[in-house]
Amino acid sequence: MFEFDQYLGFLAFLTILTIGFWLFFVLLLFVIPYWVFGALKERIEELIQERKKKM
Repeated sequence: MFEFDQYLGFLAFLTILTIGFWLFFVLLLFVIPYWVFGALKERIEELIQERKKKM
């Protein structure tokens, strides 16, 4: 049957797997879109300022 050390190893594996899943989930749904849309917003504002300087 299983020994206590194997049980602790399995719990550690599940904990790391769960933390990794939620980290990936948060990065994919919140951090990366925030980064991309923020960069796009900045670029659009720079283009608008460049057009205003030319006129």
